[in-house]
Amino acid sequence: MEEAKQAIVPDDQYRGLLTEREREILTGDADVTDNYRYRVISRVRTKIETIGRDMDVLEEQRPDLLEELREVVCDE
Repeated sequence: MEEAKQAIVPDDQYRGLLTEREREILTGDADVTDNYRYRVISRVRTKIETIGRDMDVLEEQRPDLLEELREVVCDE
């Protein structure tokens, strides 16, 4: 049986909810059109919805990680 191949992501290339570019756009540090800014906002809303689904998985499989997520999001 063929072994599954996994993509290797260097440790310094992980990110949180936002990309660096999205941060620049949302903070007003990037010169983009209003239309593009609205598209970025929509993309972030979609990511937030996805986090909700991820939380369901964590609740079932890794409640310890869900607790860590809640601590970061709710306490800070």
